[in-house]
Amino acid sequence: MKSLIHGAHLDDQIEVDSAGTGAYHAGSPPDLRAKKTSEARGVQLNSLARQFTAEDFSTFDYVIAMDSNNRQDLLRLAPNSAIEAKVHLLREFDPTAPANAEVPDPYYGGPSGFDDVFDMCERACKGLLTTIRARYQLG
Repeated sequence: MKSLIHGAHLDDQIEVDSAGTGAYHAGSPPDLRAKKTSEARGVQLNSLARQFTAEDFSTFDYVIAMDSNNRQDLLRLAPNSAIEAKVHLLREFDPTAPANAEVPDPYYGGPSGFDDVFDMCERACKGLLTTIRARYQLG
């Protein structure tokens, strides 16, 4: 998402962060296979993992989950229905994805798992960026 925002020259208007619903990877760098896949496509993964907190709801207008389990974890943290409305599945923004489509775990996707997931995420992130640009009337 950051590379798409950068390519659209919207770095100063859109803030993006990544966090997991669990703490088990907090402080860890990206998986080497994910890093290799993204770098082959010109995208750098440089952040360290962190856990999502309830305070993140006040920082971000969109809270994106990769699958329904993560979505449910996020909804449990939401203090009210207005905040719950910020929570979306990533693939909701992919016009080619079926309703309620999830991003599968690339660890179990065989040799092309990380490539397939990258493609899914890229399509969905492009749709998300289009949605954000329209909502906030960004160039």
